[in-house]
Amino acid sequence: MSVTDSPAARLQALFEGHRLTPTQRRIAHSMVRRAAEVPFLSSVELAELAGVSQPSVTRFAVALGFDGYPALRRHLREVAPAGPAEEAKTHNEYQQAVEAEIENLRHLAEALADPGPVQRAGRLLAASRPLLVLGLRAAAAQAHGFAYFAAKVHPDVRLLGEGGTMLQDRIDAAVRAGAGALLCFALPRHPREVVDTLAYAKEAGLTVVTVADSAFAPVAKVSDLLLPAAVGTGLAFDTACAPMLLGRVLLEAMCDDLPQAQSRLEEFDTKAAARGLFVD
Repeated sequence: MSVTDSPAARLQALFEGHRLTPTQRRIAHSMVRRAAEVPFLSSVELAELAGVSQPSVTRFAVALGFDGYPALRRHLREVAPAGPAEEAKTHNEYQQAVEAEIENLRHLAEALADPGPVQRAGRLLAASRPLLVLGLRAAAAQAHGFAYFAAKVHPDVRLLGEGGTMLQDRIDAAVRAGAGALLCFALPRHPREVVDTLAYAKEAGLTVVTVADSAFAPVAKVSDLLLPAAVGTGLAFDTACAPMLLGRVLLEAMCDDLPQAQSRLEEFDTKAAARGLFVD
């Protein structure tokens, strides 16, 4: 089954073009993540899955143009048939969190069946001199990791890993220096400052590429190119294996558009060996 024919893709297509509230985006995100099971869930079960009230599920169905949730579920069984999910094996909560992350990675693999968006993002990031990388709060680690590796192949990477009034100053300085793009990692809970910063970056003329947990994330409206990668929500704190992996995929795509990437890596390895930088 191609990515465009998958139940998750058909569900996402159903939601596109609708103005959804944050609660409704949460429901939509949960449905996409569990696309195989959703056509067989009651409104109460879907509400529990998304962490919202049952009336919110009903209002969500009406917002999509259906008479109620039963009509939406009938439609889902027609457009996203997947058969009942296999009976879940008995796992403890830690194993369940790992299984959920594996499923997130499967969804990411399906999305990457069309490499076009990632390749476009790689070209934009490679061409930007300097390249800004933004990630605040929960997304700071993702941004820091990307910037660390990107700096080995890109001539000028500037990490925006802390919020505050200096953010806009640093964006202005980068634009004056010739920056054309900003890469943002945006994960729940989404800080208002990130949305405001992306809006400012767009007004300054930057192309905004965003890795977010969902195509319905609040940052979508201030992004030129959004690449979704779901987070795990089964533990006290969200897990972000898929966004991290997508960041590495973006690095690979960026390297493909940096002619000197390989020579820069070889130069680094030579210097690291001379300095005895690593023990292995």
